[in-house]
Amino acid sequence: MAYTDSLFQLGMDLTRSSTAQKEDHAEAARVAHDEATNAPIARDQTRIGTHLIIDLLGAQRLDDLQHIEETLKRCVAHAGARLLQIHLHRFLPNGSISGVAVLAEGHISLHSWPHARSASLHVFMGGNAAPQQSVAALKEAFSPAKAVVRRHPLGAARSGRGAGKKAQAREKAQQAA
Repeated sequence: MAYTDSLFQLGMDLTRSSTAQKEDHAEAARVAHDEATNAPIARDQTRIGTHLIIDLLGAQRLDDLQHIEETLKRCVAHAGARLLQIHLHRFLPNGSISGVAVLAEGHISLHSWPHARSASLHVFMGGNAAPQQSVAALKEAFSPAKAVVRRHPLGAARSGRGAGKKAQAREKAQQAA
């Protein structure tokens, strides 16, 4: 019952009518609005957001569920984002943890392998959030021997012959950090 009710709330239950099914999708709005600030977001923006792929190597406390939850909250605060929900799951018997922090501006997902002392995170944020600010909170919380950060702008136009090489050079510099 809960499953069908969830689908109904999303407008996806085909056995019952919903307002979402009755909407006319032929005309798209020219401007969306940021829910948090009610500021207009133009559809032709060149930068939509930023992906960070973060690998923590030689890290600690990767099996501590409460610590991971508190760290995700600190990452969100450092980035200036708005937390909607956190869901974490512990896998037994090895203690690995996977989870996601759902944000108004994007998400942070985490997968940890305590036995290997490593974790991988995907941080995506758009709007005015600054996902790179979450890296310091992660380093402080997990004390990794090495943190590899790869940045991928979403929607940023790349032009010119050297654009790919410049991006690779920036990525190498960030990995050394």
